[in-house]
Amino acid sequence: MKHIISPLDLSTKELDDVLSLAEEIIADPKKFAHVCDGQKLATLFYEPSTRTRLSFEAAMMNLGGNVLGFSSADSSSAAKGESVADTIRVISSYADICAMRHPKEGAPMVAAKYSTIPVINAGDGGHNHPTQTLTDLLTIKNLKGRLNNLTVGLCGDLKFGRTVHSLINALVRYENIKFVLISPEELRIPTYIREEVLDEHNIEYKEVNVLEDVMPELDLLYMTRVQKERFFNEDDYVRLKDLFILDMQKMKYAKDDMLVLHPLPRVNEISTEVDNDPRAVYFKQAQYGVYARMALIMTLLEVNRPC
Repeated sequence: MKHIISPLDLSTKELDDVLSLAEEIIADPKKFAHVCDGQKLATLFYEPSTRTRLSFEAAMMNLGGNVLGFSSADSSSAAKGESVADTIRVISSYADICAMRHPKEGAPMVAAKYSTIPVINAGDGGHNHPTQTLTDLLTIKNLKGRLNNLTVGLCGDLKFGRTVHSLINALVRYENIKFVLISPEELRIPTYIREEVLDEHNIEYKEVNVLEDVMPELDLLYMTRVQKERFFNEDDYVRLKDLFILDMQKMKYAKDDMLVLHPLPRVNEISTEVDNDPRAVYFKQAQYGVYARMALIMTLLEVNRPC
């Protein structure tokens, strides 16, 4: 039995296998409509979510399986003080696989320790979001045709952005990846990511605070919102939230084939006028999230590919 708490829980080969399976699903989704008949996915979401929770549910239903769970801590026994360990012990007898989102970093790891079914981390605090990373990689591979030889701009909240942290961890395993880290001083990438991931892997990167200056260099621009829920001081949030807004004026500096990604939800960091630019692929990226999660569920449940 395998749990997915971090992108590093999949080797590069395993990651490539999941992405290849996802591409098979994209090519013929109806072929996979019954591979998980009789299987149940539990979605334990202690924190609000739209895309991640619904895409997990859509993924399992697209495979023929069923879904049970809760969408907030208030609607679960956590409101009564039940521990994550006790919850997962019970859920393990109800379902075959579990997706958990929790505001506390490390909570899915605790669940994995006590679970008798595979646990997928659907986001824990500002730490990891491995299935968003799978989604991002599938989007890049499908639309760019490669996961190597890329200059990747990461813009916005790089301090608390778990999607950014997970994506960096995954991409450093591919050849000739360069990062341009675009953020205000207060939201720079955490020291442990800089030292233990980028420096440790001898990855070329630079940190800047003006988006327009680096736009011509980028093959990918990964935008993130400044996350109000991660701030202790609302004045700091208000001061920082509008520092980086992507609009069509800035898009004029970009390559014709640069892709704009965003894990969503968007607040105001991408102007709606950008939505009609063919380089803006964030809504397509959300669709790829269903296929990526379908492939991961099949892999963890050890479901055979249909003939």
